[in-house]
Amino acid sequence: MVTGHLRERNGYYHIVLNYVDENGKRKNPSKSTGLPVKGNKKRAQNMLEDERAKLEEVLLQLIDNKRVNKAEDMLFTKFMLKWVNMMKNSVEVTTFSAYKAIIERKINPYFDYFYPYIKVSEITPIHIQDFYTYELEEKGLSTNSVLHIHANIRKALQYAYNIDLIKNNPADKIIRPKKEPYRANYYNAKELEELFKMVKGEFIELGVIIAAFYGLRRSEIVGLKWEAIDFEQKTISIQHIVTETSVDGKFKIVPKDRPKTKSSYRTLPLVKPFEELLLQIKKQQEIDRKICGDSYCKDYLEYIYLDRTGKLIKPNYLTQRFHDVIEQNHMKHIRFHDLRHSCASALYANGVDIKQIQAWLGHSDISTTTNIYTHMEFELKENSAKAIMKIYPVNSIEDFVFENSEGVLEGNDENFAVFT
Repeated sequence: MVTGHLRERNGYYHIVLNYVDENGKRKNPSKSTGLPVKGNKKRAQNMLEDERAKLEEVLLQLIDNKRVNKAEDMLFTKFMLKWVNMMKNSVEVTTFSAYKAIIERKINPYFDYFYPYIKVSEITPIHIQDFYTYELEEKGLSTNSVLHIHANIRKALQYAYNIDLIKNNPADKIIRPKKEPYRANYYNAKELEELFKMVKGEFIELGVIIAAFYGLRRSEIVGLKWEAIDFEQKTISIQHIVTETSVDGKFKIVPKDRPKTKSSYRTLPLVKPFEELLLQIKKQQEIDRKICGDSYCKDYLEYIYLDRTGKLIKPNYLTQRFHDVIEQNHMKHIRFHDLRHSCASALYANGVDIKQIQAWLGHSDISTTTNIYTHMEFELKENSAKAIMKIYPVNSIEDFVFENSEGVLEGNDENFAVFT
């Protein structure tokens, strides 16, 4: 509670306030109203009341902040929001957006429903473990998605531990779900040929061609600039990306002069068909500028992938339109990103080794390349097995080996002799 009174000094009214601050210390500051004593008592009294009310509001907020910053009082969900908002200026906007989405859509809804009054100091490993089990079994979330959620919770609680809000990090004591092995999906040469026919004349044609031939990521395709194309040296350099993220409910385009990793910086050969396509695009953009005149958007003149009015193509448009095209034409479902895998598949099938594929795609770790494309290697081994089978005197697979009623492998003596 803030009290106060007026005091006369040198012919002017002064305001004197009395209160106890958020740290328990008594204060009594004095402040001149600038009003002469004669004829201004009512105005000075009003000023006193205004100052008293303002200070009381500030004190209540300070006391509240001090209260909620105690481990025994702060709700877990409130702490998560405070933590992510604190991170806003420490990470890139796309990372912040991802953190906030996980907290607002997954973490807080669960704890608000099942443990609405649980404090950050009361969170135990079993609370976190039950949350992960719920997301896996009830919501059908993948283990990889749960691992992303775990990374957020662990990082936030580690901060709470570092500033002494909690005595230890309970997220360190849970059993994390096993990461699911990734199996890439892709189109073979015949399917790609069919796809190219389908997107002919479509606005996504350029994106599909670049993704399937050069294996570029979506952000790298949209981020291509004319300065990255060297028509004399016949090269294309990957050095700029454009991503799209949601910030406070609004989608935002985020350009960066830095691809995903250091290895993502790469220079690839500019092949003749793609060079001709780029020259056609450049010519069309010049025509579009003349047709649109002042209505033509001039914010993205340095970019290659623009619509007819000069606006930059949005990354999410490529994903959505690609999905629509393959669905309308009843093709095997793959993601737009899987065109990148289709590129790697074509390279591998034509004898390009894993190390060269790694450099072409811009993977920072060769294990990323080998893990994704292990299935391709197995398919080649299957082809080898079929070729070897031709040298053995086997009339048919059925004649060669089968299972009897007890599940035991059997075969005629002549065929089995090959392996004994």
